[in-house]
Amino acid sequence: MDKGAAAPLQTKAELAGLIERFTGKDGALTTAIPTLHFFRQTAPTEPQYCVFPPSLILVVQGAKQATLNDETYHYGPGNYLLNAVDLPVVCNVTKASPDEPYLSTSMVLNRPLMASLLSEPLPEPTWPDSHERGMSVTPLPASLQDAVIRLIRLLDSPQDIPMLYPLVEREILYRLLTGDQGHRLRRIAMTDSQPHQISRAIDWLRENFTSPLRIDDLARRVNMSSSSLHHHFKAITAMSPLQYQKQLRLQEARRLMLVHQLDAASASHQVGYESPSQFSREYSRLYGAPPRQDVMRLR
Repeated sequence: MDKGAAAPLQTKAELAGLIERFTGKDGALTTAIPTLHFFRQTAPTEPQYCVFPPSLILVVQGAKQATLNDETYHYGPGNYLLNAVDLPVVCNVTKASPDEPYLSTSMVLNRPLMASLLSEPLPEPTWPDSHERGMSVTPLPASLQDAVIRLIRLLDSPQDIPMLYPLVEREILYRLLTGDQGHRLRRIAMTDSQPHQISRAIDWLRENFTSPLRIDDLARRVNMSSSSLHHHFKAITAMSPLQYQKQLRLQEARRLMLVHQLDAASASHQVGYESPSQFSREYSRLYGAPPRQDVMRLR
């Protein structure tokens, strides 16, 4: 079967049946394969703020959308979302019902393995691509869907996972690196590329988002000029490094208030804000309500 051919309907039905069997109820499910996750929902959801890790996401029934800054990506059966770096997004299920629940599966990308594959002679990606954005939605080829089905089937034989999972994971990454978004993924995985340097800057921000951000220091850390860092960071994430840090801080503050019941002042301090009033202004701008009011509504 041609690797670029669209996935046939019978395999889409099989994939939906597998996910439905392993989930059985609404919500996210972590599987016996740590990088493999399922999600099921019987009704559309409210927008949720989260950080997408580098991952492959297949929706096999229903539909979903993810908004990156001011860009919205719609995806459903017949395509896949590829996220190449950690990105703060707003996402929600847009099509789901009890009769036809939203069903999806995601696999976190093994970046060291991708870098290792790039040291081998790989076929050129199917499409030339010059865009740097870290997120994309692409038609789902049958070869990639077949590999994902084989990955999920491993859950029926847990004793085979340690031996066979690395082989299927390697095939899935191979399909991605040689598929329609291969150029985009390769640039981020290649250690001497500017997108890879931005990936390193993102990793640092994820680990140190509570610390003060000085662009010149971050640029030196990843061996870039400040102007180049700002330009390529925005090209990949659709936001500036400062906007990226702000989203991480506000998402974590919201989590602290909801899960650990911290007050707004304590949460803002923990995520690095020195001014509670600035925190409240930025929080209201992102979530549409002051911290206390927003948290009470969510509870």
